[in-house]
Amino acid sequence: MHFDLLQISTLVIAIHLLGLIAAGHAIMSVRTSQGAIAWAIALAGLPYFTLIPYLFLGRTRFTGYVRKRRQRNTQMRGDSAEPNWREMHEQMEITGVTPLHPGIRALTALTGMPFLPGNKVRLLIDGTQTFAAIFAAIEAAKSYVMVQFFIVRDDHLGRSLRDLLIRKSAAGVAVYFLYDGIGSFSLPSRYIAELAAGGVHIREFATKRRIVNRFQLNFRNHRKTVVVDGQCALIGGLNVGVEYLGEQPPLSPWRDTHIEVCGPAVACIQITFLEDWYWVTQKLPAIEQPRPLRDAGMYCQLIPSGPADSQETCSLFFVEAINSARERVWITTPYFVPDESVFAALRLAALRGVQVRILMPSRPDHRVSFEAGLLYAYDAVRAGIEVYRYLPGFMHQKVVLVDDVAAAIGTANLDNRSLRLNFELMLLTVDRGFASEVEQMLLADFSHSKRVHANDYLQAPAWRRFGMHVARLFAPIL
Repeated sequence: MHFDLLQISTLVIAIHLLGLIAAGHAIMSVRTSQGAIAWAIALAGLPYFTLIPYLFLGRTRFTGYVRKRRQRNTQMRGDSAEPNWREMHEQMEITGVTPLHPGIRALTALTGMPFLPGNKVRLLIDGTQTFAAIFAAIEAAKSYVMVQFFIVRDDHLGRSLRDLLIRKSAAGVAVYFLYDGIGSFSLPSRYIAELAAGGVHIREFATKRRIVNRFQLNFRNHRKTVVVDGQCALIGGLNVGVEYLGEQPPLSPWRDTHIEVCGPAVACIQITFLEDWYWVTQKLPAIEQPRPLRDAGMYCQLIPSGPADSQETCSLFFVEAINSARERVWITTPYFVPDESVFAALRLAALRGVQVRILMPSRPDHRVSFEAGLLYAYDAVRAGIEVYRYLPGFMHQKVVLVDDVAAAIGTANLDNRSLRLNFELMLLTVDRGFASEVEQMLLADFSHSKRVHANDYLQAPAWRRFGMHVARLFAPIL
């Protein structure tokens, strides 16, 4: 009995020592002070419950991954032909807006991507319209197709995509398929093998360089991209699964937004895919450069972001978009757990008289994020921000509308995972006509939503309010 107690005491001491060591690691490596504090307190006080989650979730700086990713990006750009951005500008008559606008200048410097005219962007609302456009674009491919999704499922939608890609490969079209290893963890090996046997170049985006990182849940690739022949690209919020078609209760109907892009901006989207593909394969597919569309004058700025960026690109993009608003900024997000800089920008915009609207779901798909988001919503309302909860089904779109001229659509949520941990992609458009389309779409969404009021918090049961506050403690690591 004495020996058993000694063993137990030794184990308890060892766990607490490991917790203290991990807490020190968190202080040195987690990218935000709030996240470092959250992890350090949890690891020091409750190591039994937090050591294993920290192994999977907490190592957010990934010094080795970041260094290697930057090296690979440099190698990729050296091995590939950089598009002639100046020629693309000179081929178009630049009118209406100047790329020297301070906000645009900041974003081009932040991303390393140019602000390009001569594009056409089509708004795609919900899954049926989006996948009809994706399948039509792939059907029309003559040379190559690049496909990238965070989640791919082996359901009837996933199988339809598989069969189409195999058919195009058999017709001589080069097909490159990249899926995220964690987002698509349930994808059976049979699905992958069938694509590979059909001539599709399929790879997993993963962090399996070392055993300790085999189950690393961060450094995920959250992008959803389809590029066809270098002339057309589709990006947005939808993954490949029947839930995105609204066929999976209790979250159906599923509300989401995608866009189809033609013109020079496709070159930027191709580059982000090539960086991801090169990270996995160290090889480069042959590509074509898009042509400016002389009958389209839309200006576009691609905002790729990820944990290997020298700056916190995604967070800074939201701050710049909010700060640039003079009349309104409307944001839709499935997870409203902003960092301090974005939340401060939102509150300050409301205080200076800008109409700030946030649209979030009324149904949760992740309970902790949902409860934390509710508390942020109540705090936002007290600062003069209008917050709405979408009622018909789950709201998953990622849209930003600034004044009556700028709109951004893509993959980034307003949570720490998108702002700092995931690879994301947003396309900023500067065009009054397109902004008007986005406005009409969002007005329809708001008409099916319930506005949040400050007294809703006080009317909630005490146990629910306590749960919200506990959930928000995890905000820096959600």
